[in-house]
Amino acid sequence: MAKVGPAEPTDARELAEVAARTFPLACPPSSTRQNIAAFVDANLSPARFTEYLADPDRVVLAARQDEVIVGYAMLIRGVIDDADVAGAVGLRPAVELSKMYVLGDRHGAGVSADLMRAVITHARGLAARAMWLGVNQQNRRAQRFYAKHGFTVSGTRTFRVGEVIENDYVMVRPL
Repeated sequence: MAKVGPAEPTDARELAEVAARTFPLACPPSSTRQNIAAFVDANLSPARFTEYLADPDRVVLAARQDEVIVGYAMLIRGVIDDADVAGAVGLRPAVELSKMYVLGDRHGAGVSADLMRAVITHARGLAARAMWLGVNQQNRRAQRFYAKHGFTVSGTRTFRVGEVIENDYVMVRPL
């Protein structure tokens, strides 16, 4: 079982370390190390987490075991300015589950479920009617997990990882 709560500004470096270890787990096998590294450098650095933690439209939750961050999730109020996502997310207001990752050695141990319960609670606290996310079309494990927690595929979008455009499903869960 994990203790889940809001991350603090002092957690930025540890969150970035967890992100660097977990983001590659969600990438399709065709992803190159260079493209993954470019994405991590641009989006998951300590500096970026410092920005995320200071943004009033974002909530970063950290899952901890023995006071060590073993997973995290990020919620963002609203729907991004992407026509494909806007068409797929019919209920408004909505919250994006932008990131949700757990260290590989903690998969299957209940950490992801603990984190998801906290995510749903926080999304409801933001007065959202729905939560949405993008998940790589080849990431079947994540798709099964999200479906188990009430998300359904409602569309598609593209997502840039380094120099490559990946194809995601947009999944939505009413709150």
